[in-house]
Amino acid sequence: MTRELPGSALTRLQQSHQVSIWPHRTPPTPAELLDNVAGCHGLLTLLSDRIDERVMEAAGSGLQVISNYAVGYNNIDLAAAGRRGIRVGNTPDVLTDATADLAVTLLLAAARRVKEASDEVRSGQWQTWEPAGLLGRELRGKTLGVVGIGRIGTAFAQRMVGGWNMKLLYTSRSPQAEVDEKLGGRRVELDELLRESDFVSVHVALCEETRHLIDAAALANMKPSAILVNTARGEIIDQEALVQALREEVIFAAALDVTTPEPLPPSHPLVGLPNALVLPHIGSATDTARHEMAEIAVDNVLAGMSGQALRCEVPLA
Repeated sequence: MTRELPGSALTRLQQSHQVSIWPHRTPPTPAELLDNVAGCHGLLTLLSDRIDERVMEAAGSGLQVISNYAVGYNNIDLAAAGRRGIRVGNTPDVLTDATADLAVTLLLAAARRVKEASDEVRSGQWQTWEPAGLLGRELRGKTLGVVGIGRIGTAFAQRMVGGWNMKLLYTSRSPQAEVDEKLGGRRVELDELLRESDFVSVHVALCEETRHLIDAAALANMKPSAILVNTARGEIIDQEALVQALREEVIFAAALDVTTPEPLPPSHPLVGLPNALVLPHIGSATDTARHEMAEIAVDNVLAGMSGQALRCEVPLA
């Protein structure tokens, strides 16, 4: 295990298997990972751990399963796992509500300039109530653009449409009849979504097709009053282009729970921008979500090492 997990799921694993846990708060370096996996039959990993063919080779021919403590699995070389007959598991569904709630939080915080307001209080710059001070954006009746209407994107849209009667535009590989019927959604191409939306929230998976999906051209296509939210993966947004767009007020604000790299150095330009809110990847950080993720991750390891079907298995082909 590359990190200690919350909850009691680990006890079930320790009762039947010898378990080695990386003891530090920060993840093992690639070299440390290679040094510690020899002889392992199962790996329980995090998104911050790059599990490539070298790691699998270092583990040896006995490696049967890699259980990722995350919905995503872009940190794992699936092709290498498939070649070696290693099964891969993840922890989907249980963090949908937690992540959707955080996306709402980010959108509201950016719209009402919460970071700037809080900084004003902390720095002693709050002098009086001002009629034109820290004016933000209202939500009711505005247009919401959801880039990737999967489980989390849909849960987020339900909250925004139901709570603020927002008009919904979304991108998807295929039509989503239920989203159209229940939320009044309309499937559009990305260009139209960016051009028409007052708020844009990113929920697509990271792959080569979506890497830097939101680039300088995409940002320029957004409204100057628009707010961009990202709770998916940092690499989906071209951060250099985003910094430039925020500095030049091409868009109103951005609120991010994911960045490139993670952690983002305090010296990074995004951290210092008043119209950028950056959180340390806490989308699933509720006790309920993280405990259930641990249960699924342990279930996947136990099943993989006993030759049974994984509770949540990632297809390798």
